[in-house]
Amino acid sequence: MTIEPASPEPAAIDAYIAALLARCNFAAPGTIAVCALSGGPDSAALVALAVAADLDVRTVHVDHGLRPSSADDASTAQGIADRFDVPFRCERVELADGANLESRARAARRAAVGVGALTGHTADDQAETLLLRLLRGAGGAGLAAMSPGPTKPILALRRAETHELCTLLDLTVADDPTNTDRRFRRNRMRHDVIPLLNDVADRDVTALLTRSSTLLREDEVLLDQLAAELDPTDARGLAAAPLPLARRSVRQWILSTTVNDDDPLNRHPPDAATVERVLAVARGDATGCDVAAGWRVERTQQRLRLFSPTPTSG
Repeated sequence: MTIEPASPEPAAIDAYIAALLARCNFAAPGTIAVCALSGGPDSAALVALAVAADLDVRTVHVDHGLRPSSADDASTAQGIADRFDVPFRCERVELADGANLESRARAARRAAVGVGALTGHTADDQAETLLLRLLRGAGGAGLAAMSPGPTKPILALRRAETHELCTLLDLTVADDPTNTDRRFRRNRMRHDVIPLLNDVADRDVTALLTRSSTLLREDEVLLDQLAAELDPTDARGLAAAPLPLARRSVRQWILSTTVNDDDPLNRHPPDAATVERVLAVARGDATGCDVAAGWRVERTQQRLRLFSPTPTSG
């Protein structure tokens, strides 16, 4: 005789949800929350927890159309939204397979779900992000990785916990085969590098990496405050300042001046080479330099000025 395992008691499920919510960063009850819903277990858990947090939840699924089964994912996502009785919409974007597919898909998703949407990033995603940025030679700001907050409310949770929640709630979730495709560097980090690091360290390195990102983020806040006390247009003061603060001040200045606040998804700080060119101008090694998208820094009477691109006549 086969004995079926007993289903979890509702009280046990409620207790598990409450324990997870205690580690989340959701906004106040009643706040409108647009959740990016891929249909996978992380985004499904995000929706379940947002509903449990009494938010005004709406969901958006982005269909990239890259796989024949993408319509099935949309149907699964619709089923999750229906399960929680929350609004659902599906956005179709056109992407061609090829170079930089991950970054292009990410940008398309961000544009489709809109600014301020909630995503189901977990602590495991955070660890992967830190390592990927380390491979790019990122500094403290990059290695601080993703910031916890209302748009990434489940960042402290582990992937195993979001999967467990979906199991407890008996949710049907999508299984995206691209998540195991070794063409993508993040998947290699997830399936090859982190397991190897766990073996080498003989412990769970994700917990260590996420702690490192938290410590670096705290340092970044202090350094940003100190850098904000500098006047980046004062050439002499900038040249005399400690180099780490001078670099940070220049990045803050260029970013706040050259980026259109109407398009915050494209807020990328200037690269290291650009910052060094500006500091060379501050020291008097050059009278000016190009910085970003036609913008230029020039020094006049020991003051640095940012000049916007000159519109071309049509």
